[in-house]
Amino acid sequence: MYEHERRFAPAEVVAVEAHPGQDRPMAVTTAATFCATLVDEWARSGLTDAVVAPGSRSTPLAVALAARPELRLHIFHDERSAAFAALGIGLASKRPAVLLCTSGTAAAELHAAVVEAHQAEVPMLVCTADRPPELRDVAAPQTIDQAGLFGSAVRWYCDPGVPDDAMRSAWRSLASRAMWDAWGPRPGPVHLNLPFRDPLVGEPGVLPAGREGGRAWHQSVVGEGRVDEEQLSGLLARVDTERGVIVAGHGSYSPQSVRQLAVAAGWPVLADPRSGCRLPAPTTVAAFDPLLRHRAFATDHRPSVVLRIGAAPASKVLADWLAGSDALQVQVTTSAAWADPGHSAAVRVIADIDPLCDALAERITGATGTPWLARWRRADDAAQSALATTLAAHAEPTEPAVARDVVAALGPGTRLVVSSSMPIRDVEWFSAPSADAVVLANRGANGIDGVVSTAVGVALADPTRPVVLLIGDVAFLHDSNGLLGITGRGVNLTIVAVDNGGGGIFSFLPQATAMPAERFEQLFATPHDVSLPGLAGIHGVESWSIDKAEEVGPAVARAIDTSGVQLLHVRTDRAANVALHAELNQAVLLAIDATHR
Repeated sequence: MYEHERRFAPAEVVAVEAHPGQDRPMAVTTAATFCATLVDEWARSGLTDAVVAPGSRSTPLAVALAARPELRLHIFHDERSAAFAALGIGLASKRPAVLLCTSGTAAAELHAAVVEAHQAEVPMLVCTADRPPELRDVAAPQTIDQAGLFGSAVRWYCDPGVPDDAMRSAWRSLASRAMWDAWGPRPGPVHLNLPFRDPLVGEPGVLPAGREGGRAWHQSVVGEGRVDEEQLSGLLARVDTERGVIVAGHGSYSPQSVRQLAVAAGWPVLADPRSGCRLPAPTTVAAFDPLLRHRAFATDHRPSVVLRIGAAPASKVLADWLAGSDALQVQVTTSAAWADPGHSAAVRVIADIDPLCDALAERITGATGTPWLARWRRADDAAQSALATTLAAHAEPTEPAVARDVVAALGPGTRLVVSSSMPIRDVEWFSAPSADAVVLANRGANGIDGVVSTAVGVALADPTRPVVLLIGDVAFLHDSNGLLGITGRGVNLTIVAVDNGGGGIFSFLPQATAMPAERFEQLFATPHDVSLPGLAGIHGVESWSIDKAEEVGPAVARAIDTSGVQLLHVRTDRAANVALHAELNQAVLLAIDATHR
């Protein structure tokens, strides 16, 4: 077999069994299982009709649709007619019909009906089959560029790639979201472009489990500002339980409303620094990342309900714990934009957050009178003590200590801008609660580009308020142009640059031990040998180098009280940083061992 044949040969056969009426057995394929899962989830979500234009490449989904007797299947020879028939079903029933066609110009024939559905706000779920990537741009028959084929005339577009069993945990979420976005507050067409490899004919295997009671994977509560009493009662009936937690991320809401709900429910608040909820309060749990690394604690404190407010924190440990908790997860946002990277939200509430929290706080009983919150409080206190003690034993500056000390040094009115990569993680994992911390970060795409300029913009937005930027050396170099003309802008900006001579986050990844050190340095660590103070000096920015851990907090406090732009340059060691993170996590584990008995 040639190399290209080995690379693209299908490896989907899981098992075979005899199929009635056929001489050859039918193989269980990933494509058939994927499509059967989509259709099952759509049926749970209320799908009643499917319109199919015959074709070969669309076989896996066509067969899956035909296998469901509760669905009405409508066959149209002409794709354009099929599309307008699906439009008519949506227009009359106010619910989306699935529209399926094969690849190539067949997909282009749907465009007119898609545009009409977009303009008229008619729900429609458009599925175009496609060739796999290796057959594109090589003159394969019935192959055109179908990516974003319908442009802005869709509510959502997704190409999930060739069905892969490794992604089966996301299949139901994909199907449910497609249905919801077509049927949502602003109805319209959704486009799924679905590439399939041979074999196109197969039997589905075991489907990923769905929600109990045949419910759709995502259920949505949409309020115009406030949820109504019926919606609120339904939500309360599902979330009013003892073992609840609130995960507070960045969003438009008042921390006081969240704290009031937490007090009323007796639930802990696992607070992202950007949430504003990391306040010194009995309900605040700041050290949730190191806490949840303690296996027994994480297991014993699995919640039955999780109220996720705003964006997700950076912690992968938290994300994995939530995913494995089997809890009912309720995502609360003010925007209809999806914020569910784990594909685990069972209920999406789109409404003003403060009134919702206030209304729940008035009605919820939660864990009142139980030790649930006290156990979380005791664990976080032990973790904070272990972190402080461990960091105090290091005389030289360390990245976790810098993050902790910078947050502690913030005064009222000071804004902290934190770079992506390790700084935002160190602030999330190791900083203590603070009444004064206002934390901002570019966590939409999580990039390290433009961080200096972002901090300058924050400072320009209100020149009367001091701004501190915590940034790594690579991100600083990436946006050093943000310093152009900075001394003439009239801003009070303190830049705390943590310089470990390269990309420190990569030292935590498998690449660090999976290849020779020289290759790792070349491809990932990428040392730069640039003097950050020298670079800052070119722009007229004064700088100070900090050599002792105890100097970080006072230096930040002094810089905040001094007008103008300053750079505090802190040298750290990448290898020692990895070891210290392990030491801190171990210290927390031992501290929890002492309390978790």
